[in-house]
Amino acid sequence: MKRGSLTARVLLFASIWVAVALVVIAIVISQLYRSGSERAFGDLLRAHLNSVINAVTIDSRGHLSGRPQLGDLVFDQPGSGWVWLVEPLGGVSSPRLASISIGEATLPSPPVAEVPFDDRYLRFYRSTDGFGNHLEVVETEVELDNQSRAARFRVAANRDVLEAEISAFSTNLYLALALFGIGSLLINAVAILYGLRPLDGARQALGRIRAGEADRLNGSFPREIAPLAGEINALIDANHRVIERARMQVGNLAHSLKTPIAVLLNESRDMTPAHAKLVRAQAETMQAQVQTYLDRARIAAQRGSVLARTEAAPVIERLVRVMAKLNREISFSADIEPGDAVLAMETQDLEEALGNLVENAAKFARTNVVVRLRPVPVSEGQAAMFRIDIDDDGPGLDETQMREAVKRGRRLDETKPGTGLGLSIVDEIAAEYKGSFTLASTASGGLSARLTLPGLKLDG
Repeated sequence: MKRGSLTARVLLFASIWVAVALVVIAIVISQLYRSGSERAFGDLLRAHLNSVINAVTIDSRGHLSGRPQLGDLVFDQPGSGWVWLVEPLGGVSSPRLASISIGEATLPSPPVAEVPFDDRYLRFYRSTDGFGNHLEVVETEVELDNQSRAARFRVAANRDVLEAEISAFSTNLYLALALFGIGSLLINAVAILYGLRPLDGARQALGRIRAGEADRLNGSFPREIAPLAGEINALIDANHRVIERARMQVGNLAHSLKTPIAVLLNESRDMTPAHAKLVRAQAETMQAQVQTYLDRARIAAQRGSVLARTEAAPVIERLVRVMAKLNREISFSADIEPGDAVLAMETQDLEEALGNLVENAAKFARTNVVVRLRPVPVSEGQAAMFRIDIDDDGPGLDETQMREAVKRGRRLDETKPGTGLGLSIVDEIAAEYKGSFTLASTASGGLSARLTLPGLKLDG
């Protein structure tokens, strides 16, 4: 998943929640099962203890007798860890009674001060027999007759059996929850991807608008996204209306100024040569200035449009062919990489900027002019940028002359035709599109005009 992806975020949080929830559920269920098992284990020990007490008696000679039948063969298996034991207390002189499973071994017990009897006169403690079994022991003392002759009764159970059952249950529980968790994550992933698919469709639709393949956000969107798609389409329509209105106003202004300037130029013919030259020069300057600012207004209106795009290669190649026909003594060539570069600007603005630069290069070149297009390295997440270099093998300029050349109305060579506005217009076009324009010297000493412009895609 890409960084910042909404799908990745939702999947990550859902996965974390499922993992945490399943771990908590596993711990809680495991602890509940352990508590229940230990409680049942204790109840079983008390039941066996009561059975032993009920089965043992004492005769007139003070001898213990009885053979408890606890209904479980483990008490008859040596080393099983399941033991019952009756030991005489006080003045009772009788051999003990014990299950076959303990044999002649003894069963250690802690002092009463350390593990006292509870309110039912029982005490529970853990011990280890001679076979290494870990035992859970319940003990009590009971008077067997009216002569206060008593015996200690103990029943022990193998705690390893309990732990093995708990471990087996926990293993099965963890396995079942793990399978359930994996299934839940897969179902969540499918549900999230399916639920967020309309957003991906909206992103692709916006990409088609950006790439010039569509002019509206088309598609069937769910109720939650449909208002957003409608607002985007309304914004695009409003943008179109603003651009058309700006173009209309620019055209109206150009038309209203064209006639007065033409009148001034015609009237200058009837003036004295000195006055005619002055008026004509000023009228032509006015005409150039008006055109420049009209172009700037048009560019400002168009720049805000998300639909502004131009394939660079056809424009450059067409311009090179035209200039080669007009200047047969100079060799023109184009070096374009990648060939499918798309610039985020209007075609006529690119043509005007490149036309000024190539025409300027043709005026001063000795033998050749080269137009190169290359991508500019940018940081991740930034829009693509391209640089167009127009190199000539002319006399070039020094640094001071380069700074002066881009100023409005400055002409460094009065012998060449022009108004001195070409490079300043190029600089303004680049600035309006958030690009840049600079001059530099080539390796051969000629001039290199470098125009950096924003791009829409870079597939090369």
